[in-house]
Amino acid sequence: MPHPLTFVAALRRFRRNRRGSAAVEFAMIAPMFIALLFAILESAMVFFASQVLETATQDSARMIMTGQEQNAGKTQTDFKAAVCSKIPALFDCVNGITVDVRNFPQFATVSLPSPIDANGNYVPPSNYSPGGPGDIVVVRAFYQWPIFVTGLGFNLADVSGSKKVLTATAAFQNEPY
Repeated sequence: MPHPLTFVAALRRFRRNRRGSAAVEFAMIAPMFIALLFAILESAMVFFASQVLETATQDSARMIMTGQEQNAGKTQTDFKAAVCSKIPALFDCVNGITVDVRNFPQFATVSLPSPIDANGNYVPPSNYSPGGPGDIVVVRAFYQWPIFVTGLGFNLADVSGSKKVLTATAAFQNEPY
């Protein structure tokens, strides 16, 4: 049987030894730090993608506002192609972007339904009514951005399937073309 003093002495030596404590502390903190880092990067990507979609929508909506789309007899597919031509390789434009164009007689009558239903599902609107001279027009573009960092209470997703619906809107009165 070992002598009790050697066991107590070994415990004292163990308690005083600090080698490896930094590695243990890093192993405890690293997963949370890495998750926070990925959440920050994902948030930045979502905001960047949202801004790209907003810019493309604003630029494309100008063609409706000036009457170019209406005079050329363009369709919703043509307008969507115009929006997609202004977006770099950040989106799956052909299958992912949805455009919704509605006209109203005056700003007070503008009423837009949400593309997200009560169950949290994305229901893409598919209207294309660019209106005529002097009409109020609201152009909206939607894209479902995939979200990867959803743990630790951080979740940007607002529809089922861990996706965030990015929305870009342009509201204006058509010029008298």
